[in-house]
Amino acid sequence: MPAKGVTTTTIEAPPQEQPAFAGGGRVDIREVVRTFHGRRATVCALDGVSLRIEPGQTVAIVGPSGCGKTTLLELICGLQKPDQGSVQADPAALMPQRDLLLPWLSALDNAALALRARGVRRAEARQQAEPWFPRLGLAGFERARTHELSGGMRQRVSFLRSLLAGKPVLALDEPFASLDTLTRSEMQGWLAEMLAETPRTVVLVTHDVEEAVLLGDRVVVMSARPGRVVRDLTIPLPRPRRRTDPELVTLRAQALRALGVSE
Repeated sequence: MPAKGVTTTTIEAPPQEQPAFAGGGRVDIREVVRTFHGRRATVCALDGVSLRIEPGQTVAIVGPSGCGKTTLLELICGLQKPDQGSVQADPAALMPQRDLLLPWLSALDNAALALRARGVRRAEARQQAEPWFPRLGLAGFERARTHELSGGMRQRVSFLRSLLAGKPVLALDEPFASLDTLTRSEMQGWLAEMLAETPRTVVLVTHDVEEAVLLGDRVVVMSARPGRVVRDLTIPLPRPRRRTDPELVTLRAQALRALGVSE
């Protein structure tokens, strides 16, 4: 069930055009507390988290393992409800860390699943999804099964599936964590280009501070559990960004210091 304040408008995407959405893309989180009660222990994952994201912003969230980053994404997507506080968010599509592609479907049909879930017939869903494959560097792999795709290709199909959901907010949960260093670097550049072409509000959870400053308009730093926002850095640099840019290096160092890490 969607969290309180989350709208559930379904929007059809026109064939061969960018996946449509009704504008917006706001996220407004106020004093959220989220606690999990287990048989052996009670764990407070988030404690008094407030975060406002403007439409069209890309906000990267970094923090130690277990600080509630994924919980925060699931609250934004309406998959969980806060115990205290409020979450107001326009409809969001979640791209989890694992691609969760179905091995018995082709890459094209995996991408088109988001359209099928919205009631689009198979033939029409394929027609809408197929023009995106060349743009994502996947031309010729439309009929490939998942075992025939590299890790980077699988993540692109997963991203396309999330994009075709037609939601104004994309919640990306460590989308490149399982990739090797070279592929990850290539995918970061590719994602920056795709987001420039298909504007959305993006909430990106990552353990990689460099990735955060490369991709984000803001970098939100969270504390160890219970998760709290300890720093909100604005990244004023134009895209594309170079890893060696002195200002980028300085911002990365600021984020690391907020995490309690010294270089």
